[in-house]
Amino acid sequence: MRINWLGKRQIAGLFLVLSLVFIQLAPPNSAVKGVLERLDGLLYDARLKLSLHLRPEYTDPKIVIVDLDEASFKVEGRWPWSRAKTATLVENLLDAGAIVIGFDVLFSEPELNPLNQLEAYFPNHNDETWLAVKQQVDPDSRFAASIAQGDVVLGALFEQDAAYTNGIPPVSIVAVQTEVDQARITALPFDGYIGSVDTFKPSAQGEGFINSVPDRDGFIRRAALFVQYQEQLYPSLALEVARIYSLADEIKVNVEPYQGWYHLLSLNFNGQNIETDQHGRVIVPYRGPRNSFPYISATDVLQQNIPQDLLTDAIVLVGTSAVGLADLRATPVGIQYPGVEIHANVIEGLLNPDLFSFQPDMADWLIVSYLLLFGVIMALVMPGLGPKKMAFWGSCLLMISLLINYHLWTQAKLSLPLTTVILLCVLLSLMNIAVGFFNESSQRKRIKGMFDQYVPPAHIDKMLASPDSISLAGERKTLSVLFSDIRGFTDLSENMSANDLKLYLNRYFSPITKTILSYQGTIDKYVGDMVMAFWGAPIDDPKHATNAIQTAFKMLEVTENLNQELIKEDLPAIAIGIGINSGEMNVGDMGSEFRRAYTVLGDAVNLASRLESLTKFYGVEILVGENTKQLAQDTYEFMLVDQVKVKGKDIATKVYQPLAEKKELTDSQKLELEQYSKAYQAYLEQDWHSAEIEFNKLSDNYPGTKLYNLYKERICQLKQADISEHWNGVFIHTEK
Repeated sequence: MRINWLGKRQIAGLFLVLSLVFIQLAPPNSAVKGVLERLDGLLYDARLKLSLHLRPEYTDPKIVIVDLDEASFKVEGRWPWSRAKTATLVENLLDAGAIVIGFDVLFSEPELNPLNQLEAYFPNHNDETWLAVKQQVDPDSRFAASIAQGDVVLGALFEQDAAYTNGIPPVSIVAVQTEVDQARITALPFDGYIGSVDTFKPSAQGEGFINSVPDRDGFIRRAALFVQYQEQLYPSLALEVARIYSLADEIKVNVEPYQGWYHLLSLNFNGQNIETDQHGRVIVPYRGPRNSFPYISATDVLQQNIPQDLLTDAIVLVGTSAVGLADLRATPVGIQYPGVEIHANVIEGLLNPDLFSFQPDMADWLIVSYLLLFGVIMALVMPGLGPKKMAFWGSCLLMISLLINYHLWTQAKLSLPLTTVILLCVLLSLMNIAVGFFNESSQRKRIKGMFDQYVPPAHIDKMLASPDSISLAGERKTLSVLFSDIRGFTDLSENMSANDLKLYLNRYFSPITKTILSYQGTIDKYVGDMVMAFWGAPIDDPKHATNAIQTAFKMLEVTENLNQELIKEDLPAIAIGIGINSGEMNVGDMGSEFRRAYTVLGDAVNLASRLESLTKFYGVEILVGENTKQLAQDTYEFMLVDQVKVKGKDIATKVYQPLAEKKELTDSQKLELEQYSKAYQAYLEQDWHSAEIEFNKLSDNYPGTKLYNLYKERICQLKQADISEHWNGVFIHTEK
């Protein structure tokens, strides 16, 4: 099958682009999407770390973490502590100036009052004194009283299984801007709820869930601000702490309808609009690695060993960094990262919304648009480039893509995936480079296999160095072509056996071939005793005519040297005739599906063959066409032999005999050329008497020169003939 404007490499590139598009749009729960999300996550982590130094630094509000750490457990005892001790912790925090306290721990079970265990031993345990004492020593009552003294937000946990439900959540403070069925809102749904004991809820200012929402690879890059439970939206601990700190009565949420559901769009908070994804999640605006926020050990708070002003007007989060309490998370900025510090980052973002980056729900389609636009361009353009240019432009596009992505992240706060974009640049470049090298290697082998018997080794080296510059397809070029034939070969071959003839010809062809190759010629073919060669292809040769003539003279010299050996062996000497012509001709890899050859075709080629045949007629060893003479006249001296019409041609052409290089022309040759020019001019002017006298002189001075005797015979005939007044000296050859 033949492909017109689309080649196989373009089609392969387009197929790769479409494959990446399908990967980008793979179903959310598919294995392919899981791998893609993992790779996107790793790239997101790298980008986040690279840009942390650009993150604005805020000191207001002050966010401090009270750490239930190993040192606290060593001094105060193992967790859970008595609610009485936790009450002391709250009281000391409030006394130190904390404005809002958020607990990243659960108080889901009531603590046993010690007097409950003694009631069986005191028959009057229901009197007023007993009940008053019981109330005073009740740890839960003590804790409830402590949190009532300030703005405290308690933690809750939502579960997927309804069997794990314990308690009833408080009234939701999340209001949807539009009257919709909240059961159709696409917030993360839960069926179970575990909250604080009922004793604490009236005293607390609010309650927020402490669930983490890791990506599929377990890393926490996003945080849910809302979850859905029993057709209501409930806030996270971070959102509720930020609400209390901002003195807001409620949180307003914007949604938009989509295929029967309502996607979460944003929340109106503290006078600003904060965008979320369709599930109510935001990208955690990490300040930096672990301990980017100030920490203080819980035991130091209990012992009132608090640095001055550390907690003044601060938001305080109580959580743990202890390994045993299993609240260490994998995040982009650290593996063993305390969960409580994740809440701190989200709170800082909610109070300073410019910290948030946003990945739109249509991010996949934005990436698909990019893949289609640049992918199609790369797929169509790259196959036409060389391997180095492919690598260069592929690298440039990759760097541009990375810089655009980084710019959108740092300046526009827009987070877009990167994996398929990188794969597009890398895979398309690698595929085209690999195929390019493979094709280049194949082309080099093809060139070497096609030409190493026909062109000089230096030509092959040049072609292999830049195979793209060599055209094996048919093209029209101005070249010089040479035909050489052995005179009297038919008679010679009849007197030899087949094997002797083969050996005889091989002795001739070997030095002749070497000569042609040494002067940058390309061997076209051998046909019997005939050799055909040309100059100017496949490697351009601006001196193709000069090189062809130089080769012809060298062939005569080589043949003369060979004849000396042949004569010593009583073998017949070889005489050759050479015809050379220059002009436009078709050159390329031609033939059939069974056999092909790199050859030349055209009228200029045919004329060279005719000139080789005419060498015997005129008695000269080399004849060249008029174009060849024009191209080489700065180097060689020529003698006009005749103006002829060869068989099959209606247009006359001048044929020349190259005498020698101008710098090597002898005085004898100059004199002969001068005499011949005078004789030929008289011949053209039909001054038969003068012409006959001059040619007789030439014949006497250079006996055995067939050309002069030929003109003498022709003049005798012309004197008797009725010549047209338009006669111009053209001789018509009726035989090849």
